[in-house]
Amino acid sequence: MFADARPDLTHCPAGFAAAVGWSDEAADRLADLGRRLAIANETTNLVGRSTLAAFWSRHVLDSAQLIWFAPDALVWADIGSGAGFPGLVLGVLLKGRPGARVHLIESKEKKCRFLRESAAALDLPCEVHQCRAEDVSLKVDVLTARACAPLCRLLSYTEACFARGARGLFLKGEGVDAEIREARRMWRFEATVRESLSDARGRILAVEGVKRGRP
Repeated sequence: MFADARPDLTHCPAGFAAAVGWSDEAADRLADLGRRLAIANETTNLVGRSTLAAFWSRHVLDSAQLIWFAPDALVWADIGSGAGFPGLVLGVLLKGRPGARVHLIESKEKKCRFLRESAAALDLPCEVHQCRAEDVSLKVDVLTARACAPLCRLLSYTEACFARGARGLFLKGEGVDAEIREARRMWRFEATVRESLSDARGRILAVEGVKRGRP
């Protein structure tokens, strides 16, 4: 099961950072990631340019909060990793933990290049897979995705990983309830929705026990 603990201060780096292992060293790596993203975004469309000004809340905090809900998980897979959110941020926070690994699944070559270069430069426990999500069958603790696909398609893409015991923590928006209803037409699963710590409009969708078929 996912943890229910939540931080008291949703936008304060001090309390939040202590809880998720956001050390000074990790903060430096995250700042370096922000610089690399801004430079790469000039030539490769990784994130909306307007979101760079809100890098720490829009991208870092949004990604880092997932550690709160699966504090013991060591092996993650980020589906449709894109610019590395949440995958690269999770890699920063998991760095140094024995057995930690973040698999970054991305089909676009230019984005994979950014992911590989960033992971190598920041010395992160990340592995980049240039492939389609549905071609992956990994044994992982947690699957995650942000702005990748509606839930029904996400479950289809990751069916093999769920069959091997994975759980899902997906960053979603206000339309998550509709996505759940649609997905239940094809899938059986347990779902819990929590408010995002980084955006009042955002939601974190926890999914477990995924099987094909209607309830």
